[in-house]
Amino acid sequence: MNGFSGILAVGQLILLAAILALLFSQGKTGQVNKTYRNRESEKELAKLNKLRKISLTEPLAEKTRPEEFSDIIGQEEGIEALKAALCGPNPQHVILYGPPGVGKTAAARLVLKEAIKKGDSPFKEGAAFVEVDATCTRFDERGIADPLLGSVHDPIYQGAGPLGIAGIPQPKPGAVTKAHGGILFIDEIGELHPIQMNKLLKVLEDRKVFLESAYYFSEDPEIPKHIHEIFQNGLPADFRLIGATTRSPEELPPALRSRCVEIFFKPLGDEEIQEIAKNASRKIGAEMGKNALKMVIKYAKSGREAVNIVQLAAGMAFSAGRKRILARDVLFVARAGNYQPKPEIIIPGEPAVGRALGLAVTGPKMGAVLAVEVLAQPAECIPGSINVSGIIEEEKYSQSHTELTARSRIRGSLDNVFAVFRKKVGINPQKYDIYFNFPTPWPVDGPSAGLALLVALYSAILQIPIPEKTAFTGEISLLGEVCPVGGIPDKIDAAIKAGIKTVYLPERNFSELLLNKKIKLIPVKTVDEVLNSIFNTPDLELRTNRA
Repeated sequence: MNGFSGILAVGQLILLAAILALLFSQGKTGQVNKTYRNRESEKELAKLNKLRKISLTEPLAEKTRPEEFSDIIGQEEGIEALKAALCGPNPQHVILYGPPGVGKTAAARLVLKEAIKKGDSPFKEGAAFVEVDATCTRFDERGIADPLLGSVHDPIYQGAGPLGIAGIPQPKPGAVTKAHGGILFIDEIGELHPIQMNKLLKVLEDRKVFLESAYYFSEDPEIPKHIHEIFQNGLPADFRLIGATTRSPEELPPALRSRCVEIFFKPLGDEEIQEIAKNASRKIGAEMGKNALKMVIKYAKSGREAVNIVQLAAGMAFSAGRKRILARDVLFVARAGNYQPKPEIIIPGEPAVGRALGLAVTGPKMGAVLAVEVLAQPAECIPGSINVSGIIEEEKYSQSHTELTARSRIRGSLDNVFAVFRKKVGINPQKYDIYFNFPTPWPVDGPSAGLALLVALYSAILQIPIPEKTAFTGEISLLGEVCPVGGIPDKIDAAIKAGIKTVYLPERNFSELLLNKKIKLIPVKTVDEVLNSIFNTPDLELRTNRA
């Protein structure tokens, strides 16, 4: 028995020695591994620090990035509206519309800084400004990763760590939680995946985001309290959304628009483009002559394009040993970069027969002057033909697998114009072959061209010239009334920039707020008022007999 006890004791000693040897070996191995990791980490840090010491000059786009509101050119109205939406005690969600490169992101950042200064603002010092680009925000239908809304790192994923080994899911906050207490800025918000959009709307309503995992069990005592708290009560996501888009309002989900204040940033005009180009050239130590500036204005459609053109043109000048940017430098950049000149309408400097100028809206805060040309010739056969050329917009509607094409409303306006013309003038248009042309760079649609069409038709058939630098906007009813249309302020701005001196517009659109010393506005109720004012129609009977 004593012999057996001795053998057992020896066995235990051997086992203990083996365990100690194993522990020692593991400790030594761990020490070796730790030493190796530290050495490799030091090497990588040295490489990283070496890379950080290398830096190029600051790009011009960064040098010209707005640091205060005065640096954002041409958006005074939009900025004031954005301040009103966000700088008060009850800030709102906002959608910013406008073309690229006009300062939407910069304005949003500056307005948050302005709001923090207000004593009654819920935005406090250190409030986050989290920027997300919807075109780069990937959507994973499996829910493995969602940088916008957040996701859950389930135990099955590689690198789940100690909690994952224990079978515990780990919530990962997304941008909506990182923006808690501040601003979530989503650029190109119209590009979000529909499922992401619906989830975002739910977050806006609840002001928190709920995450789900098949590995979460509410009664599992091994799960830490903070993870129970997240799954049961959600992650906080109380922020204000600013969604920026280059799309039109009709292209965004109504549910999103109903939750937001909508603010429009306007396209930059020639004066704003010129100011941006001047600032850009000054910041890189270059000079620009008048001809070079004119060339930039001709090709740049946004502030961003203006900066890019100036930077490349300056490179051309510097390479040639010059500090002055010449027009030929800008022209070379425009050709190399395939920049197309901006479309423009040439305003006749003298009265013209059959040519009238209309006013249109080509996008949010975007007015334009459009030309309408009409040629009328006696028809060999009655009824004569009606021909329409130019860019006539047709609307397509897709429902299920059926696509419908709607006739442009310009053609509907022509039907009214012919009916009113015959009634008011007493001439049957069917006796003529009539050609309508819209020599414009934009698609033409909408009933607001009706008044310009009627004036041009009257001028073409009766061969009476239309006064120069005169434009028309208004819908024509079958009773000869000039009905109100939309976008009047933007149309008037476009007319002023184009050099128009007189505008005829519907009386119900007229407002004292539209008055401007640079242009004469004539409100009218009926087409009789317009024809009498333009053509002096009391001698209409004699002219009609000649026609």
